Amino acid sequence: MSNSKLRSRRRHSPTRTEETQPVEKTKSSDKVLPAFATLSVADVVELVKRHPAPFAFLMCLLFFMGVEYTIPMVPSASQPLDLGFLMTRPLHAVLVDSPNLNSVLAALNTVFVGMQSAYILWCLLVEGRPRATIAALFMFTCRGILGTSTQLPLPDGFLGSGMDFPVGNVSFFLFYSGHVAGSMIASLDMRRMERYKMAWGFDILNVLQAVRLLASRGHYTIDLATGLGAGFLFDVFAGWYLDSKNKQKIGFTTIVKEPLFCQCNGKLQQIQQTVAAA
Repeated sequence: MSNSKLRSRRRHSPTRTEETQPVEKTKSSDKVLPAFATLSVADVVELVKRHPAPFAFLMCLLFFMGVEYTIPMVPSASQPLDLGFLMTRPLHAVLVDSPNLNSVLAALNTVFVGMQSAYILWCLLVEGRPRATIAALFMFTCRGILGTSTQLPLPDGFLGSGMDFPVGNVSFFLFYSGHVAGSMIASLDMRRMERYKMAWGFDILNVLQAVRLLASRGHYTIDLATGLGAGFLFDVFAGWYLDSKNKQKIGFTTIVKEPLFCQCNGKLQQIQQTVAAA
């Protein structure tokens, strides 16, 4: 065999590396299955065990869908149907027969509101922690907007008292309860500071306050439930706000990282010293 034929065979024959390399399959023909199609019964059982709360909420969703689509609507000329009012009928009857007891409970409730306000101001002015104050400002601003936007009718059987907060039988927003929301904000701050006994005390007083407001027809149940959620929500918003301020630049060159939950309103001298040391 001539040398020219050998050279031509070597040029056209595959190299060792080409022979050992596997041929890659194209993925264009592979079908992407939806997530549920890959789940087995065991996978579903494991999901329920790992995430019981979402599945419980799913059951509640299905239940209340049935309730919503079958419950009789309240006529426009009638008072709203409130389960909290139905549950507190006996206590409401006692307060109707005892106006003095109603005033005493209203006065005690006003003292509790003062305790909430005093704690929140103490956190700001004495401890230098503004989160609870900012949360309360957010909460009452939103309450004012919603209360002005939708003015609910005064509940039938409302038992007012000159001792109730705000003192003097003045008008007030029904939606939502600032009493409950303010107590929630204070309780959350106490837990952040590990003042657990104080927090549990405020929670118990908040429950008693809610029962008293229902019995005196001072708030609908939805006002109290929304107030509880609003207190939690605006406390989170206040934390986000302070976190964003902590990340801002001072003097366009230096970032001063202040604690998220405390000393966010530190003295100007302390901030200047931090900037100088950086």
